[in-house]
Amino acid sequence: MFAIKIQRSVGALLLLFSLTVGAQEVNELVPPFDFPIVFSGNFGEIRANHFHGGLDFKTGGSIGKQVRALADGYISRIRVTHGSGYVLDVTYHNGYHTINRHLSAFIGAIAERVEALQYEQESWEVEIVPEPDEYPVKAGEVIALSGNTGYSFGPHLHLDMLEVSSGDYIDPLPFFRSRVNDHTPPRAEGLMFFPQPGKGWVDGKTTAVTSPAHPQRPIPAWGVIGIGVRAHDFMDGVGNRYGVHTVVLEVDGTEVFRSVVDRFSEEENRYINSWTQGEFMKSFIEPGNRLRMLHDGNGQRGLLTIDEERLYHCVYTLRDALGNTTRLQFDLQGRQTEIPPLPDPDKYNFRWDKVNYLQEPGLELIVPKGRLYDDVRLAYAVRADSGDIAFTYQLSKTRIPLHDPCELRIGLRHTPLADSTKYYIAEVTSRGGRLYQGGTYEAGFMKGRIRQLGTFTVAVDTVAPTLTPVQPNQWGRTGRIVLRARDKESGIARYRGTIDGRYALFGKPNSISGDLVCVLDSRHVEKGKKHLVEVTVEDACGNRTTGRYALFW
Repeated sequence: MFAIKIQRSVGALLLLFSLTVGAQEVNELVPPFDFPIVFSGNFGEIRANHFHGGLDFKTGGSIGKQVRALADGYISRIRVTHGSGYVLDVTYHNGYHTINRHLSAFIGAIAERVEALQYEQESWEVEIVPEPDEYPVKAGEVIALSGNTGYSFGPHLHLDMLEVSSGDYIDPLPFFRSRVNDHTPPRAEGLMFFPQPGKGWVDGKTTAVTSPAHPQRPIPAWGVIGIGVRAHDFMDGVGNRYGVHTVVLEVDGTEVFRSVVDRFSEEENRYINSWTQGEFMKSFIEPGNRLRMLHDGNGQRGLLTIDEERLYHCVYTLRDALGNTTRLQFDLQGRQTEIPPLPDPDKYNFRWDKVNYLQEPGLELIVPKGRLYDDVRLAYAVRADSGDIAFTYQLSKTRIPLHDPCELRIGLRHTPLADSTKYYIAEVTSRGGRLYQGGTYEAGFMKGRIRQLGTFTVAVDTVAPTLTPVQPNQWGRTGRIVLRARDKESGIARYRGTIDGRYALFGKPNSISGDLVCVLDSRHVEKGKKHLVEVTVEDACGNRTTGRYALFW
């Protein structure tokens, strides 16, 4: 048996991690707000298909807080997008660049310029790249107002920080070190063991095995295995969970793996799919994973070879960006076991370092070299229904992410519609749902690009979106027109609104709700009279709905 030990260390580690970004010493910057700093999210948290690229600053549950420049510099990019809402980029003279996302509003001349461009282009989404001398800023100057726009679940400021020389996203936390009060270490919440196919065995299985963070007995294992840990960081006085900055795995006193979440490039983002499985962080590196924050300590990509019938003593060290530390100890018990070999290679074995091509009746799939993170054996199967316009092709029972898209072609069994724009490639979920994947019709096939291996078919969308007015009797009083646009199949792709036949600036301020909103302005809509509001929404397959509404304002 063994003991679990938890140790906390701040002191010297606090100095080390708060004074540096990587190996570079940094000076503190002006914080974005003039009230105490509290985070709802930290740098590098595990997200779907990407790392969280910055810090999420809480704003007390409200919008409209003044956002300040962190140093002297200039506004270098201005955007309105459905994904990040109002976005303001600032390039500083100190070699760093920040992206302020989910703002509620721009201010001054920038606000006027953005609105003029939206009307000129007749689009909610716009982008401006000003010259460096157009909008200079000084440290502490108010540059925007915080909000809840774009893909945001609540009021906050998302602040990305990039190193100009490399273009890497880096952790902004060290730049505000003296304003962050945190003595709470990370916490381990679970372990996962990964027997390597045809080479390893753990606790009676050759597939992944989960365990509590504090197992009550040594874990029996044999052969080549990997280990992963589920862990989160915490901060004083708040209930949020955060990502862990540093994870170190030692076995019998020797470091075999280290991850340090301190920087990454945009191109590295999807490698998170290789490093993680759900919330578990793997302490080994798959052969196709090029993520720089992962470090092999034993020359085996962090994998362990259990080839002696003895105890293997394992220690995880978990550390946050301020040096607060937890240690977790557990044992593996070597137990010699016969491991069943893999099936002989065939066309369903895909190699990560080769071009892979699969051709079946009605299906063509090309997975170029480097799109997979490790070798994969497809769980290929075909399902057919007499009413389906195409077979349903299972490539994998679970989603296997690809680093870049690959080409998929599915043949149509029959074409009930002459309009080929109504067909689309659909990913079939485990519950039978269908997710739009796009594609174009070409000589009896639907051709498209997919980002993961799973189950696919061809579907048809002839149903127009729905458009529902939200409290229309309040529009005149509040000066806000709100419409709920929904589409169950291919999704809302475009929308446009007019008032009395003239373009009206409808937008999607918050992409979680998805509502289309127009804030009435007397500069564009005459007050004190009846108006005709007309809004058209179109889905990705070209189906349209137009709503017409009377308004007195």
